[in-house]
Amino acid sequence: MANNAEKRSRKAASSIEGFLEGLKRCHYIADRPLATILYLAQAMEKPLFLEGEPGVGKTAVALAVAELLSTDLIRLQCYEGLDASAALYEWNYPKQILRIRLEETGDKSPSEIGETIFSSEYLMKRPLLEAIQHEAATRPVLLIDELDRADEEFEAFLLEVLSDFQITIPEIGTIKATKTPFAVITSNRTREIHDALKRRCLYHWIDYPSYEKELEIVTTRVPGVPERLAEQVCYFMARLREEDFIKRPGISETIDWATALMALNREVLDEETVKETLGCVFKHHEDLHRFQREIWTQAQRREEYLPEWSPSTS
Repeated sequence: MANNAEKRSRKAASSIEGFLEGLKRCHYIADRPLATILYLAQAMEKPLFLEGEPGVGKTAVALAVAELLSTDLIRLQCYEGLDASAALYEWNYPKQILRIRLEETGDKSPSEIGETIFSSEYLMKRPLLEAIQHEAATRPVLLIDELDRADEEFEAFLLEVLSDFQITIPEIGTIKATKTPFAVITSNRTREIHDALKRRCLYHWIDYPSYEKELEIVTTRVPGVPERLAEQVCYFMARLREEDFIKRPGISETIDWATALMALNREVLDEETVKETLGCVFKHHEDLHRFQREIWTQAQRREEYLPEWSPSTS
């Protein structure tokens, strides 16, 4: 019989409402369009392609889904120069060489030694092969994070893997997934991803949240945060995103800032606290200097960012 966690996982994956409520239990605040596309990706067993600005919660979607479905998260972090061997598998050459030396003193022929050293015992699984050979009862969540950082050659290779989730290892044969992984691919859109890959996926754009949604996220992710402080932080961030910065702060910066203010025992946000904690908000010195020179030096602008009234009652 399935345990309680498995029963909850099946119930959560069986409806859009299940995803909405389940993700909230996992401290991820999703809107209905995101819950709908997650439900469809689960039901149709298709990869989900998530795009959006850095820090809006794309990676956190996969983390929350894995927790919700009580399954393993297998993560492939993309980077420039990533190739198939680093993502799929590699042979354990030191172990193979050691075995060859041990076998040289025996009676085995070279072909027999070859069969021994090119077996699964000497195979080092990387994330894609690990997801394909996943042996647990539940489908794993495969997170292919920041695909736009990888080269187009790797993107073309990934296209083949996502088609049928099977690979061929010349020395072993073809390996096909018995359970299709719940694949989540993210991109910060630093370059365009080819349409051929997008066609194999369901698509969703994650935007910066509204003030109301971000307030709910902060109160959920930062337990005990004072109501007034949470309102001020979220309103401040919403105003910042109206400015033309190199990198507008995302939800992750909002959560970090609220957490930092809690660590400083602040209950409200004031001008001095803002000046002292800007390192939680900005990650480019050009943005930091522009904010200090062009915005925070003007009393009228400071009042716009820190109004006396409460945003929730305006």
